[in-house]
Amino acid sequence: MTQRNGAPDAPLMIALPKGRLADQTLDLFAAAGVPLPGRENGRRLILASDDGTVHYVMAKPSDVPTFVEYGAADLGICGLDTLRESRRHVYEPLLLPFGFCRLCLAAPADRPDTPLRYQSQPRVATKYPNLTADFFRARGVNAEIIALNGSVELGPLVGLADLIVDIVESGNTLKANGLVETRTILEIQAVLIANRAAYHLKRAAIDAVVGRLRRHLAASEAAALPAKK
Repeated sequence: MTQRNGAPDAPLMIALPKGRLADQTLDLFAAAGVPLPGRENGRRLILASDDGTVHYVMAKPSDVPTFVEYGAADLGICGLDTLRESRRHVYEPLLLPFGFCRLCLAAPADRPDTPLRYQSQPRVATKYPNLTADFFRARGVNAEIIALNGSVELGPLVGLADLIVDIVESGNTLKANGLVETRTILEIQAVLIANRAAYHLKRAAIDAVVGRLRRHLAASEAAALPAKK
């Protein structure tokens, strides 16, 4: 891509969360025809595509919305849980078909399922203090939120907390630690986010990526539908 005066455009910066979401994103980008990082990038944290039109910023998942809001990246991929917890102001042009899980409230299996409004200041351990506080506040419950960075399932086991709020996929970890889901707070999947200024200043480049992804996802969805007789 070049500008009208012949000078090259600045590359489109896309923040990827290190780990499984990055692998799933790159698989989707490959299928949709979005330029991928070159093979000779080694341990670099900014990976350039072979044609130089896209640079990928490899970031900690929780940092992706920050990179995008502040313009260090034009686009980013993260989970809806990370985005909602961060409270960053970005555009959300496209939901992506992976990263499915849910943010749930869980309690010890032997704890009475008392309505939350009747519980007196429960202590809740979580990695998501903002989302957890919002959930309880909306129900008029004065919960004490205990922010943890490790295994929040430990909270009830060691007497630190009465309840937990955490990500659940299969539910096996909860079951193994004597916990059960009691409420679903947020249904989660991956989302493509965009910097507000870049969405206008780099509109053509962003539209090209979003358009390719949308066309590929629409074609995949159509192919998955049963054939009409």
